[in-house]
Amino acid sequence: MSPARKKTGGNSVNKMDRKTIEKNRRIVMKDLCSKLTSLIPTQHFKPAKEFLSQQDLFDQAASFIKQLKERIEELKSRKRELSLRTAGETNNSIKNSIMHGVNLPILRFRDLGSSFEVVLISGHKKNFMLYKVINILEEGGAEVVTASLSNIGINIFLILHAKLAYSTDKAHVALAE
Repeated sequence: MSPARKKTGGNSVNKMDRKTIEKNRRIVMKDLCSKLTSLIPTQHFKPAKEFLSQQDLFDQAASFIKQLKERIEELKSRKRELSLRTAGETNNSIKNSIMHGVNLPILRFRDLGSSFEVVLISGHKKNFMLYKVINILEEGGAEVVTASLSNIGINIFLILHAKLAYSTDKAHVALAE
């Protein structure tokens, strides 16, 4: 065999490999495109997605992702704003109660939808047990997610966050007792 023949034989095998690789790449890309379009709600497509070219589908997907990012940023800023506002309201009402010499203990109960926050302020002479408060909530069907106990000056602050399996009214009544 001449060296020229080996070279042409190798090229034909190489060409077949490249064709197969390219075919497989196109199949994978087509599969990825169909997965991408299946993730986008049908109401987002202006004309039906069956009538759009692949490039138009990419453009629609990109605009949908941009809308989602904008919505996420909007919700994050709204969450920050609300948490700052509610934290400020809670702190102000607690400060006002303490400064005006309100009788302790003070119980603040805030409904947060499927969860709630309990703020209990007690004087240092009034003994209460954290586990008793948690037991009251758990007996009522709530799951305590976080608990925070702080001594500030002569007062003891207890803040609990709990998830609900029932109405918040029941928890409020049980804690008030």
